[in-house]
Amino acid sequence: MSAALEATLRTGAQALALELSEAQIAQLLEFIGLLQKWNKVYNLTALRDPAEMMTHHLLDSLAAVAPLQRHLAQARLEAPRLLDVGSGGGLPGVVFAICCPQLDVSCVDTVAKKAAFIQQVAVTLRLRHLHGIHARVESLVQPFDVVSCRAFASLLDFTTWSRAALGEGAVWLAMKAKHPADEIAALPADVQVFHVEPLTVPGLDAERCILWLRPQV
Repeated sequence: MSAALEATLRTGAQALALELSEAQIAQLLEFIGLLQKWNKVYNLTALRDPAEMMTHHLLDSLAAVAPLQRHLAQARLEAPRLLDVGSGGGLPGVVFAICCPQLDVSCVDTVAKKAAFIQQVAVTLRLRHLHGIHARVESLVQPFDVVSCRAFASLLDFTTWSRAALGEGAVWLAMKAKHPADEIAALPADVQVFHVEPLTVPGLDAERCILWLRPQV
């Protein structure tokens, strides 16, 4: 992996106030390498340029790590579990698994080769708490504490399809570009958006935000 990519990653992590170990930096760089290597076979992302992958995918996903860590600390869960829906090449699921070793991460995708790629990443990077699942999210009923997505579907579809996977007190974490006012308006009364968190992605001049949602009992 080039020195330029490593420098971009280190600078970006510093801008995001993330304290990453040398091992985590190495894993993130190796993940980008695997994404590049297998992209032609698995069609994991439309991006081909490593520098664009770093900014648009890795740093974009890293921008959500601190908010996730804050939530996990506040929730005080003993063995937290996260489900990343429509994970594709593992964004942000693999990034979460690398940066949050206390978190058990399952990446679900309907495309078998993408789920297989996640399994391959887990083995290569020795991430025992990372799992690739080939399934429709609607079929998953085991409880998760956080259900996440990035550029997956409308908020209505995301929350409807994944609701059965929510454990007690669980939340949805939806990564979006600009504030999706129309999508929020389309949500049913029993889904509450309790926080909209703007994100700044180093090196990316574009709107990004996290929507935190939970079911209304």
